[in-house]
Amino acid sequence: MRTLLASLVVGSLMLCSAAVVSAAETEKGFTSIFDGKTLDGWVGATKGYKVEDGCIVCDPHTGGNLYTEKEYDNFVLRFDFKLPAGANNGLAIRAPLEGNAAYVGYELQILDNSAEVYAKLAPYQYHGSIYGLAAAKRGFQKPVGEWNTQEVVADGDHIKVTLNGTVILDADLAEIRKNPTLDKQEHPGLERKEGHIGFLGHGAKVEFRNLRIKELPEKKAE
Repeated sequence: MRTLLASLVVGSLMLCSAAVVSAAETEKGFTSIFDGKTLDGWVGATKGYKVEDGCIVCDPHTGGNLYTEKEYDNFVLRFDFKLPAGANNGLAIRAPLEGNAAYVGYELQILDNSAEVYAKLAPYQYHGSIYGLAAAKRGFQKPVGEWNTQEVVADGDHIKVTLNGTVILDADLAEIRKNPTLDKQEHPGLERKEGHIGFLGHGAKVEFRNLRIKELPEKKAE
């Protein structure tokens, strides 16, 4: 019986890892940025995250900022994520390795919008929002404990977030630069054109899988 159970577990892990690879391979132009087994290619708080069942899992006791070793400018990023109740994390894009990514880069919120503790947040603090800069639509997350699918497009000044098939954010950074920021804070990251992609753990076991990216050509000024 133990041998049979062990075989089933190994088989399950192999299928999960295979799915991680095939997801990128079956989408034209996409490549995987997570091998499903290790954190190779990632830097920063590598001890605050672990790999379980083909997923990157934020350790709720440590967390921190985990970044891609490579920098990206324009891209389409696709991934799945699963939230526990009350979860708070973030997706950094075009960020440097040092400093608060929400200000020196861009932080797209990863948050359990249904949690009562977050009932009175500012609009720009909910899931999919660019923290402090642009608010996303709410009401499109799946229930806590279920997998969500998200796509992030960063194409020049155009940032678009699609959650479970619905566009929840469509922002123009050029327009945002013309006005005071929503949080009334300085955001030097608004001038950044490239940087690292990363997860910004704040003490919750958030899981990520099927991370793949398609790099886009440089956006020409009109």
